[in-house]
Amino acid sequence: MHRSALAAALLASALTAWIVSVQQMRGMDAGPGTDLGAFGRFIMIWVTMMAAMMLPSPAPAVLMFSGLRRGAPAWAFVAGYLLAWTTVGLAAYAAFRGLRELAPSFAAWEERGPWLAGSALVAAGLYQLTPLKTACLRHCRAPVGFLLRSRPGRTGAVRTGFGHGAYCIGCCAGLMLALFALGVMSLVWMAAVATLVLVEKVLPHGEIFGRATAVALVAAGVWVAAAPESVPGLTPPRGAGMEMGMRMGMERAP
Repeated sequence: MHRSALAAALLASALTAWIVSVQQMRGMDAGPGTDLGAFGRFIMIWVTMMAAMMLPSPAPAVLMFSGLRRGAPAWAFVAGYLLAWTTVGLAAYAAFRGLRELAPSFAAWEERGPWLAGSALVAAGLYQLTPLKTACLRHCRAPVGFLLRSRPGRTGAVRTGFGHGAYCIGCCAGLMLALFALGVMSLVWMAAVATLVLVEKVLPHGEIFGRATAVALVAAGVWVAAAPESVPGLTPPRGAGMEMGMRMGMERAP
């Protein structure tokens, strides 16, 4: 496939995934601790989300792979890349369900939810400064050496795409943790994280921008922990809002 046609196909796929995500997720944002729902529906939404958020940023790598490995299908590389992100969704779902089963009240918003969400954001910010993050970001910005070592054929393309996806996961782990902390079904935060990922990986001075993002995430974590109701775009969990309203009504009653 010609490079321009391949780039157009990737961007069209990402745009289609965004349209589907908006249709699927409209009204689903329940803030931090959003219930992930049934497994099958979650995985469908998750894969669509990852295609929408992540496909623009590896486009240079896909084009590079197609040019270096003529005859190896680019679609197999993309499939391997999305497969890597699907494993993250599986792990996240298992962790969420396990926490709900073992300690159902641990993450309750009215108990310690703001502190947990704020701590997750601080952890995400600190991760931005780790050597692992730096190494993975450098790979994502310049993957040519890795791509040259790929094996031939479709299987090799899938494996290479999966490997590149693994580096991408290491690069975006902090930002994805922030997304879960703020509300994984929020279209607003999904768009914000997707923008940060694209800027870090593709635009000039991405590493410097990543360090600036670290400061912003730590500050956001403190803000969420101290005064979550004042954070723009943060949807308070519905259960917590109902309980707060009942408490206020009881306090005002004569």
